[in-house]
Amino acid sequence: ADAVFLQSASTGPGFFVAWAGALSYAMQIYFDFSGYSDMAIGISYMFGVRLPLNFNSPYKARSIIDFWRRWHMTLSRFLRDYLYYPLGGNRRGRARRYLNLLITMLLGGLWHGANWTFVIWGGLHGLYLALNHAFRSALKVSRHGPRIAAALETKAGRVMGIAVTFVLVVVAWVYFRAPDVATANGILQGMLGLNGVQLPSRYLPHLGGVGSALSAMGIEFVPIAGEVFGSVRQILLLIVLMAIVFVLPNINDLMRSHEPAIAKPEDVNKDSSFPTWIPGYASLIVTATLGGAALWAILNLHESRFIYFNF
Repeated sequence: ADAVFLQSASTGPGFFVAWAGALSYAMQIYFDFSGYSDMAIGISYMFGVRLPLNFNSPYKARSIIDFWRRWHMTLSRFLRDYLYYPLGGNRRGRARRYLNLLITMLLGGLWHGANWTFVIWGGLHGLYLALNHAFRSALKVSRHGPRIAAALETKAGRVMGIAVTFVLVVVAWVYFRAPDVATANGILQGMLGLNGVQLPSRYLPHLGGVGSALSAMGIEFVPIAGEVFGSVRQILLLIVLMAIVFVLPNINDLMRSHEPAIAKPEDVNKDSSFPTWIPGYASLIVTATLGGAALWAILNLHESRFIYFNF
């Protein structure tokens, strides 16, 4: 993520490089936030203090409304109670409601830092929320509304909702991460394919006739450093991280029978096919192994920057 956003400050990245950088940052900030929320809850619980659930698999959200019920849940409630409601909430008509959402999220973006990138990030989410609420309102009055709502509840509809929500969130993350608006715009142009579609030239000898076919389709093979895009380790790691995000349960789901955090009943996935955590020798071995691996990583791997200390 750092390599792509640093490079993009001077040159507009191609399609694959831009998406690799955006997705890498989406994973980086996800695990950064998820890990520190879990640590805060766990350390507090050791002292007999139960904190509210603050992070609940937000990339599994099926809408932007659902996303903000899962991502930084305590901040969402703060913005709702101390900005959105005092502005009038949804009590003064539909247009005023959408304006209140936009103002709330703009201020929420500014809360993260005095930079236009954060303001745009907040504005995008305000726009997303307004459109999401408008869509729900339209379904209620449309004669096709029940049919569309039923389609969205099917497995295909749920997958589509998750995919669309995730892409919108990733687009907004580009502004959140970029040092300035120009860099963010360059990366978004790359994600749209406006800077061309390039693959590392080192792939070409291994592709045979496929490489010629890709070249005929307009895909260029150019020198791209492995730390920017294209190394096997990088691609596999991104796939593994995304599989963890979208397939596996979160800690609150695994610990649901022990109620480690203060959470509403609907925030806990009671129907999860994964078993709940039970103290025992197997749990001891797994926990000790993970703890040992974490200590080894701290002592032997390069420093990993904690993103959310900024906020």
